[in-house]
Amino acid sequence: MAEAQAKIAQLKLPAGYYLEWGGQFESLQAASARLSIVVPLCFLLIFGLLYMALGGFGRAASVFLAVPLGLAGGVFTLLLTGINFSVSAAVGFICLAGVAVLNGLVVMSAIRESSEAGMPVVEAIRHGMAEKMRAVIMTGFVPAIGFVPMALAHGTGAEVQKPLAVTVIGGLVAATILTLLVLPAIAKVILGRIERQNEQEADTPRGDELAPLKGEA
Repeated sequence: MAEAQAKIAQLKLPAGYYLEWGGQFESLQAASARLSIVVPLCFLLIFGLLYMALGGFGRAASVFLAVPLGLAGGVFTLLLTGINFSVSAAVGFICLAGVAVLNGLVVMSAIRESSEAGMPVVEAIRHGMAEKMRAVIMTGFVPAIGFVPMALAHGTGAEVQKPLAVTVIGGLVAATILTLLVLPAIAKVILGRIERQNEQEADTPRGDELAPLKGEA
C-alpha cells in the first residue's frame, strides 16, 4: 500500500475526480479506528477487575505491568516471521493480554495469600512462585500448542488464521517466561515499597497516643 500510494500521489487527477482506497486496506483502517477505542477500554476493564480481585492498587499494578512484556513477544514473532500487522493479529494481541493477566493473577493471588499469612514480601513471592509455577506453565504452553495447526495452515483462510496464531503462540511463550522471571521482580519492588510504608506508619506515633504523654508531662 505504501508503494502504491507513493506512485499514485505522483499522478495528477483530472478535475472532478477523486481517489478512494478500498478492499482489505479500507477494512483495516475501519477496524483500526474501532480498536483504538475498544482496546483501551478493555485494558481499563482488565485493570479494574484486577483491582477488585487482588484488593489493592499495588498488586493490580504488578500484574498489569507484566502485560506489555508479554505483548512484546507477539510483536517480535510477527517481525521474525515477516507477517504484517492485520486485524486478526490485533485480535491475537487482545487474547494474549487476557492470558498474560490470567497467569499474573494466579501468581499474585498466591503471593497475597502468603503475605496475609504473615510472611515477608520476599518469602511470600518465593512461596507463591513455587506453588503456582506448574499452573502458569500449563496455562501458557497448552493454548500455544493448540494454535500450532492454525500457524501452519495453507490455503483458503490462512491469511486470516496465521497472523492470529503466530501472535498468540509467540506472545504466550514470552508471557509465560516473563511471568515467571519478571513478575516476581516487579512485585518485589512495588510490594516491598508498600511494606516499608506500612512499617513506617506503624512506627510513627499517632496523635491520640501522644496525648496521654503530654498530660503526664
